[in-house]
Amino acid sequence: MATAPYNYSYIFKYIIIGDMGVGKSCLLHQFTEKKFMADCPHTIGVEFGTRIIEVSGQKIKLQIWDTAGQERFRAVTRSYYRGAAGALMVYDITRRSTYNHLSSWLTDARNLTNPNTVIILIGNKADLEAQRDVTYEEAKQFAEENGGSPCLCSLSPSRGENVEDAFLEAAKKIFQNIQDGSLDLNAAESGVQHKPSAPQGGRLTSEPQPQREGCGC
Repeated sequence: MATAPYNYSYIFKYIIIGDMGVGKSCLLHQFTEKKFMADCPHTIGVEFGTRIIEVSGQKIKLQIWDTAGQERFRAVTRSYYRGAAGALMVYDITRRSTYNHLSSWLTDARNLTNPNTVIILIGNKADLEAQRDVTYEEAKQFAEENGGSPCLCSLSPSRGENVEDAFLEAAKKIFQNIQDGSLDLNAAESGVQHKPSAPQGGRLTSEPQPQREGCGC
């Protein structure tokens, strides 16, 4: 059988970080499989998902690592931060404790990733507005005071609201960093690979495509 080329030009590595129970795994499944898992078990160590998207006419494969939020797994999950081009930092809008821990997650992300890693702040479970314990305004202020979080998105994986936007916004910012030369693709820690070659006997697999772009912040 003839070897087929991969149908994407770049690979971007993402990590999803945040406290246990904030909905990181539900976010991953909604984005990669278009499914909402109401009873997601807590992640042990890390989980992995992929999806091909399109940014500025370029097809990009996202490799997404969903990390466990429990403290006992932090030593393991920290090793996955290295070489991440994008980090989605998630808190639960109904649990203030998960918001209060953002500074710790942000410190880890900044210390363990490269200086150009794009960090997106995500307020999850927007469908539970009646139980909101963290206002959008104070989260927005946190994002503005910590310049590594360029976009604050309110998400609801159960409804599929703005899930696309969070992943796409990070990809667009990473791609812009490539275009303006601020991200060195030759650096081992860039989190980006350009134009991979197909392995012998490689075959393409279909992956869901996004329907729209843009940040719904």
